Amino acid sequence: MADDAKESGKPTYSAPALTKGLDVLELLAEARAPLTMKEIAEGLGRSKNEIFRMLIALQERQYIERNAETDAYSLTDKLFKLGLHTPSAQDLMSAAMPELTRIAGDSNQSPHLVVFNHGLTVVTAAVPGGEDMAFTLRLGYGRLATDATSGHVILAFQPPKVAARMIDESAAHSPVPLDRDALEKQLRIIRADGYWMRESRDFVGITDICCPVIGPDGSAVASIIVAYINRHTRESRHAYTLEVLRAACDRISMKLSPRVR
Repeated sequence: MADDAKESGKPTYSAPALTKGLDVLELLAEARAPLTMKEIAEGLGRSKNEIFRMLIALQERQYIERNAETDAYSLTDKLFKLGLHTPSAQDLMSAAMPELTRIAGDSNQSPHLVVFNHGLTVVTAAVPGGEDMAFTLRLGYGRLATDATSGHVILAFQPPKVAARMIDESAAHSPVPLDRDALEKQLRIIRADGYWMRESRDFVGITDICCPVIGPDGSAVASIIVAYINRHTRESRHAYTLEVLRAACDRISMKLSPRVR
């Protein structure tokens, strides 16, 4: 690498400690489960003494956390939160937040803004809706994109090669083999409909209503999902809420396009 840099006329700089820390973060990001110090050392081809101080430093800065019972390390959501401060993420948030508030007010339900991150869906914003109660997921909550309503909607509106890469990222985290044929069939249906509405897989009495936020290139940069609470004493307004959600996502997409361009 050094020879290539010299031939290209570009200077090379060495930052061993920084490189070591990034190696640790990248290894933990790719791992399907938390890793012990021994496993991290073996994965990086280094001794435990070499990475001990680095693990302590990363833990003190809250980039990683250690399970006291297993002594295994895993990433926190700090890197993800830092990513929300990038200009593109800020554009999405600033465009979406007023619309999330509007959705909550019009539907009396709780909308969530969701993005794709290394094979997972992550909730980046939520607005409680409801006169007497609200159902909201915590910020930073993530799950396999291939197992989430919001993830399916994001995947459905991607170019084929991009979608395949994103699905591979998600499958790498899955403990069970992925039925790709069934997934692709569902994604085709979502693309044709422009949304997905179904009963929640996780919660009884909740209907997921989800639409994509489309960027200027025609692919989804995020999705918004309403966790609709069905109640015995009130008529469910799924169709109305879907129209409110679709209109809001269209307005967000229109706001994003000139900024991205």
